[in-house]
Amino acid sequence: MASAIASRMSLSSLKRKQSKTFGVRIVTMDAEMEFSCEVKWKGKDLFDLVCRTLGLRETWFFGLQYHVKDTIAWLKMDKKVLDHDVSKEEPITFSFLAKFYPENAEEELVQEITQHLFFLQVKKQILDEDIFCPPEASVLLASYAVQAKYGDYDPNVHKPGFLAQEELLPKRVINLYQMTPEMWEERITAWYAEHRGRPRDEAEMEYLRIAQDLEMYGVNYFSIRNKKGTDLLLGVDALGLHIYDPENKLTPKISFPWNEIRNISYSDKEFAIKPLDKNIVVFKFNSSKLRVNKLILQLCIGNHDLFMRRRRVDSLEVQQMKTQAREEKARKQMERQRLAREKQLREEAEQARDELERRLLQLQEEAQMANEALLRSEETADLLAEKAQIAEEEAKLLAQKAAEAEQEMQRIKVTAIRSEEEKRLMEQKVLEAEMLALKMAEESERRAKEAEQLKQDLQEARESERRAKHKLLEITSRSPYTPTNSTTNAMALDAPSFNFNPENLSFDFKDTDMKRLSMEIEKEKVEYIEKSKHLQEQLNELKTEIESLKLKERETPLDILHSESSERGGSKQSTIKKPLKTGLYYRYHLS
Repeated sequence: MASAIASRMSLSSLKRKQSKTFGVRIVTMDAEMEFSCEVKWKGKDLFDLVCRTLGLRETWFFGLQYHVKDTIAWLKMDKKVLDHDVSKEEPITFSFLAKFYPENAEEELVQEITQHLFFLQVKKQILDEDIFCPPEASVLLASYAVQAKYGDYDPNVHKPGFLAQEELLPKRVINLYQMTPEMWEERITAWYAEHRGRPRDEAEMEYLRIAQDLEMYGVNYFSIRNKKGTDLLLGVDALGLHIYDPENKLTPKISFPWNEIRNISYSDKEFAIKPLDKNIVVFKFNSSKLRVNKLILQLCIGNHDLFMRRRRVDSLEVQQMKTQAREEKARKQMERQRLAREKQLREEAEQARDELERRLLQLQEEAQMANEALLRSEETADLLAEKAQIAEEEAKLLAQKAAEAEQEMQRIKVTAIRSEEEKRLMEQKVLEAEMLALKMAEESERRAKEAEQLKQDLQEARESERRAKHKLLEITSRSPYTPTNSTTNAMALDAPSFNFNPENLSFDFKDTDMKRLSMEIEKEKVEYIEKSKHLQEQLNELKTEIESLKLKERETPLDILHSESSERGGSKQSTIKKPLKTGLYYRYHLS
């Protein structure tokens, strides 16, 4: 079987020598790439190719990682790729990851691509629980992750349930509380809505600002044993070396800052840390494998180099990158301000358009009401005219009857009989005729007055009709679409074509601009301090709010340790900056 394996390996080597190339797959946090590499390439050749492809210049933070049995290893820059203990099957897979972490992400991470790769890696470590994160901080970090992915919160777009398929919180946090996914989403969305106006790069940087204060951020842990065989953990990070109890990865038992270490060395499986202070005993420990010692030494050298580099003047390349980053930031800020102005003008134009449409509807309603009033006036005038005509005819008829009664009375007087009875009867008839004539005259007069009143009503109705016609003519002659000068200017933004003046898009970064930018940065720092206080208050409020829903029996040892540390007021920085203790401590506790 060994001979068969050897024959296959020799056949594979023969094929590579014949082809002179081999395939490589590079896996980043959000993409995969494949390259064809030459057999003679060293690790640096492949690493530089990947960085050029990504447009990454801050190469000193990153490396190409691969797995060897049950441990990880990093591709060495000065060694041929195929000379590493990598898989013989093509394509050979490497992970492009951050190998070293900055002390302060905001100050050290210059390029946007660098910030984005760190954001994705730290986010995955928090979700995978490789970095312990308190529940309230997890919610806040999730809100910034949502801002980075979805942009500004819009209640019309981001409706309840839009985060249902997103992985935003560690499973440990979700299991620790009696809360539904809807309750978590409600709290995340409440904070997400407060991040309005932050572009993706700012949201990701804010995520890193918060994450870098977590105790396990940027720490590589290794299982070690002291001389007595006690199990311990060695932590390597940007600030130094730390010794932990295996059950407590949050608070180191002792720390060795890089500026207090004189030498680090190993022989076979024994590792030695020599402090600068010769009165402090050399700390020695053993690791399980020689390969692990080599990895520890690589991380120590790289982190120490970066530690010293941060305390020197930036190189010309870094100064150039920071200048370009500042100019790019200023350009983006001006671009965002321009877009904000355009958005404001567009909103004002839309408001003006809506106001015109509302006014048009109002005028149409008024015109319709005027038409209806005109129709009613015309109907009333016709009815009054008809009534006036009838009353006039009735008055003429009554006058005619009154005249006939008068004639009858005269005739009765002339033809009266001489007898007393006839005379009495005649007088009675004359009296009745007079009374009838009087009634007829009164009725005629009343009817005449009524006819006169109807004539006046008809005149008023015609006058009302004339006014209604005049108002309708005035409404219809008015142009509801003629906007004012300001409205015309605002409406221009809705036109199908909007030309930009190239001169307005050019930027000249003068000294005054840079001074103004520096002042703005100082102002932002002050605002950030104030915001941090407000943020801490919000975190405390959320912690208090969900505390009653916590299931105590599901707390992990790290949850309990973090709560105890918080009650004591401990922090990552205060713990790491503890002074080194005397050799007596090592002799009885760590050795």
